[in-house]
Amino acid sequence: MTKAEKGRLEAHGWKVGTAEEFLGLTPEEAAYVELRLKLAAAVREFRQKKQLTQVQLATLLESSQSRVAKAEAGDESVSLDLLIRSLFALGASRRDIARMIAR
Repeated sequence: MTKAEKGRLEAHGWKVGTAEEFLGLTPEEAAYVELRLKLAAAVREFRQKKQLTQVQLATLLESSQSRVAKAEAGDESVSLDLLIRSLFALGASRRDIARMIAR
């Protein structure tokens, strides 16, 4: 959001802040959410680079297409374990995962 957009909203009585402020997240909770979102985006990116469908990835993971879709969307019901196993199944190395997290 640009400063001009923020100024316009505030001029009309809106309060502009971050998602963390709105949700009342601690810095640790915000970092955890960010980590999950980065891993979820990486699963989609790696799957697309491998030119696999969600169904094909689900078969590799012995899971379902809907579970893969939820993983890629960052759904909170998907465990970090599944996100990381998905990345390994797609050929990501530990170094790749560390880089994703560090980005």
